[in-house]
Amino acid sequence: QVHLVESGGALVRPGGSLRLSCAASGVTWDHYAIAWFRQTPGKEREGVSCVGSANTNPYTRDDKLKGRFTASADSAKNTGYLEMNHLDNDDTGVYFCAVGPLPARYFCMLSSSVYDYWGQGTQVTVAL
Repeated sequence: QVHLVESGGALVRPGGSLRLSCAASGVTWDHYAIAWFRQTPGKEREGVSCVGSANTNPYTRDDKLKGRFTASADSAKNTGYLEMNHLDNDDTGVYFCAVGPLPARYFCMLSSSVYDYWGQGTQVTVAL
């Protein structure tokens, strides 16, 4: 059974940075995708960024997030990361990581349906 544990969520001031972690255990795929989704107040859950487990082909959704959010992975640790910079109030929400099988060198997707396992979420609050 795959188990994901997110960490790193915190209260941060606007303009600040955070790095979220997603530690995976029980994964048996040779290669997989690690994705980050978020649930912000009043909105549906949305994909943020994803990456292959060998730290390949990172992808971040839309221009508003690109350049600020970056997914990465450490295959030796079975851990994914989401680096978040220049945070603003709209980034407040619960951030979830998810994993699903992905052939090596393929690009990950930010469609929740392709991910089999999800973490419990970690709260990120951006406020003064």
